[in-house]
Amino acid sequence: MLKLAATLRIELLHVKPLVWRRFVVPADIQLPKLHKVIHSVMGWEDTHLHEFDINGERFGVQDKDVSDEGLRSEKGVRLNHALASDTEFEYRYDFGDDWQHRVIVESIGYPDLALALPVCLAGENACPPEDVGGPHGYAEFLSALGDKTHEQHNDFRSWVGGVFDPVGFDVNAVNARLRTIR
Repeated sequence: MLKLAATLRIELLHVKPLVWRRFVVPADIQLPKLHKVIHSVMGWEDTHLHEFDINGERFGVQDKDVSDEGLRSEKGVRLNHALASDTEFEYRYDFGDDWQHRVIVESIGYPDLALALPVCLAGENACPPEDVGGPHGYAEFLSALGDKTHEQHNDFRSWVGGVFDPVGFDVNAVNARLRTIR
């Protein structure tokens, strides 16, 4: 029996160029697995805390060392149940850098039989490097990389491992990462 699938579009807010992805997941995906999918499609390394804000409720990983009375555990929560009738929600990652994402539910229906879910369909632009300092830090990083006379140009190139293409996006590489999710 075919399960319903959700086609989602995620956008990283407050950065230029706009980083976005369109991907398909089972509509009843549990939030911890959706978190892994988001990291695979965006290119995040999953080294920081995160939370979902869906239908007025916040879900995430509850940390015994951090008191957050308004945060519900994401374990066992399915996307389709959390959404109710909403068609948009927020996802935050790395509370220090404060990466904010808008996730739009573009459609819910039966997937193409040829698709193995989850799958990334499209996207544009590279995800910022981890720990670059949020949207402001990313803008400074891009400015320095684009200007060989910038005092931090060589430091940033070395830090990022040489070359960083802000408009680079490889849907095949994303789908290879998605196939490793259990």
